[in-house]
Amino acid sequence: MRETTPAAMPPCFEKWCKRFDPDFKTQAQKKGFRHYLGGLLGESERKNITQMANDSVGVVYNRLHHFITESPWEEKRINERRLAVMDCCHQTRVGRGFALLLDDTGHRKSGNFTAGVGRQYIGEIGKLDNGIVAVTTHLYDGQKNLPLDVEIYQPASSLPSGQKAPSFKKKPEIALELIDRSLNRGYRPGIVLMDAGYGNNTNLLKGLESRRLKYLGAVAKNRTIWLKKSGENRQKIRLDEYAKSLSEEDFRSVSLNLDQPKTLWVATGTAELSRLQGERTFAIVMNASSYADATEIDYLSSNEDSEKVTAEWVVNTYSKRNWIEVFYREAKGWLGWRECQARGLKSLHRHFILLFCAYTFILWQKLTGGLRRKWANKPLETFVEALEAFRTAISFRFVEWLTFNRDLFAAYKARLGFIWG
Repeated sequence: MRETTPAAMPPCFEKWCKRFDPDFKTQAQKKGFRHYLGGLLGESERKNITQMANDSVGVVYNRLHHFITESPWEEKRINERRLAVMDCCHQTRVGRGFALLLDDTGHRKSGNFTAGVGRQYIGEIGKLDNGIVAVTTHLYDGQKNLPLDVEIYQPASSLPSGQKAPSFKKKPEIALELIDRSLNRGYRPGIVLMDAGYGNNTNLLKGLESRRLKYLGAVAKNRTIWLKKSGENRQKIRLDEYAKSLSEEDFRSVSLNLDQPKTLWVATGTAELSRLQGERTFAIVMNASSYADATEIDYLSSNEDSEKVTAEWVVNTYSKRNWIEVFYREAKGWLGWRECQARGLKSLHRHFILLFCAYTFILWQKLTGGLRRKWANKPLETFVEALEAFRTAISFRFVEWLTFNRDLFAAYKARLGFIWG
């Protein structure tokens, strides 16, 4: 059932929203927060403001649009409140030693009037196109995948002064700012995981090391390394050339238990990487026992102690980075990541923060078992299962609301030009 009304939302939703009331100044803002989150969590396939207003009795487009674009509330305070709420419960609080996942995601966007839109690499389509890219940080601690922070990357082409504009920042610079926000909260990760877009950036790696953070990141296959030989001699070689020179005996097989178990072959070593002083540990991960047969090869580097960086550690640790891709898939497929109906940078950022709030609400319910007790007859193991349980609650309560408010619903339909029989 796509039609609903804010009055039919389950009590757990109102209880969650009340936790954010201190950060809103007016009743209109509090109502807008509830309506926007309810729209993101609802059954409608589209999550733009027009569809949210059309699918819900009592939600007005102009008010919702004003809430996301003009209303004076601070989205960063809402994000801090969201994380503070998670820290209030032992089942959901952020513990020590988690993996901090660093990545970015983009989507196509036509035209050039929306902030941050420019021709740039869009990961989900694997090529350059006109679109928006956001840099995000997440944590994964073995139980939960929690989004932490987000900032929109503004390519030079989207700014009047290009790279000379004061607001222009490269993605690695944005990434360090997001990591600093986590550190300032007292969230200190055990490891930072990143793909080659960040792991190959020397300034970012130096920034992480200056903050005394351990990392495991992908690097480019043409990255130069210096291997120690006998005496004072060193061998200069590219990573991919070094991988070609290895025999099958140099690789160790590691089984990775995913939805579909797979076997990987890993070789590790220590060397100096170009543009970095001192030795780092590196790893070559392939999907075959020999370089000639491999179709997927990853090159990784880490500042973790070399004794700890075994083949098993590399595979099991770096596989955690997949959880950020799971979040992107869920946020885009179920919560309308791409569908903000506004053009300003602040509005886009607000949309992403409110989506984080919606995602975290479902995560909270899944971890604490609230939805399971009343709206499901099976364990809610995934985000999608918990979201479907919540939508079941909305539908059930809307049917009850219709039973007691037939006249109100008939008047609503008549106002739209439809006959209620």
